[in-house]
Amino acid sequence: MAKSLLKTASLSGRTKLLHQTGLSLYSTSHGFYEEEVKKTLQQFPGGSIDLQKEDNGIGILTLNNPSRMNAFSGVMMLQLLEKVIELENWTEGKGLIVRGAKNTFSSGSDLNAVKSLGTPEGDFL
Repeated sequence: MAKSLLKTASLSGRTKLLHQTGLSLYSTSHGFYEEEVKKTLQQFPGGSIDLQKEDNGIGILTLNNPSRMNAFSGVMMLQLLEKVIELENWTEGKGLIVRGAKNTFSSGSDLNAVKSLGTPEGDFL
C-alpha cells in the first residue's frame, strides 16, 4: 500500500512540478518540449535537493538553498523530479519527511527561473 501511495503521490508530484511552471507533461498535444524546459532551468543554479534513505524505510528530503530561504532554483526543480523518480523505485520506502535547511522550509520558487519559461506574450511554452 505504501508503494502505491508513493507512486500516486510521485506522479502527481511530477505533474505539479511541471504545472507549477505552467507546463504539461503531454508535450505533443500542448507544444511543450521537456528537454527545452530542462535546458532553460539548468541556467538557474544554486542549492540542492538532498535525499537520505534510512534503513527503517523513512526518507528525508532536504531543500538546501538557505541563502535564498530554500527557494527552488531551476536546478533544484530538476533535482526534485529526479528524487521523486528515485523514491518511486525505492521498494523499502515507508514514509518521507520533507524539510528545509537552516530552520526555514521554503520561500517558494525562484521567480526568475519560472519567468524564463514564459514567452514574450506572457503565455507559457
